Amino acid sequence: MLTKVKRLFIIKHPFEAYLIIYALALGAVERGKIYLVQYPGFGGKLLFLACTGAVFMAGAKILDCLKHEKRVKDQPETVF
Repeated sequence: MLTKVKRLFIIKHPFEAYLIIYALALGAVERGKIYLVQYPGFGGKLLFLACTGAVFMAGAKILDCLKHEKRVKDQPETVF
């Protein structure tokens, strides 16, 4: 039973990764809008860019990990 629940939190396909990245981006933009209201001017814009920039970095890492896992799975095991 625990393994079935655990499988829900594993990203296996790029489509799932894109959905997660989209959700992260929505949250980051909402938080950035709050920063623009709380900190008008250059500081708010800088915090907004920091929020959205974090999504770009996280998305790239998620997609790279998926590619790496696929490459390792497809690669034949070497025995020394």
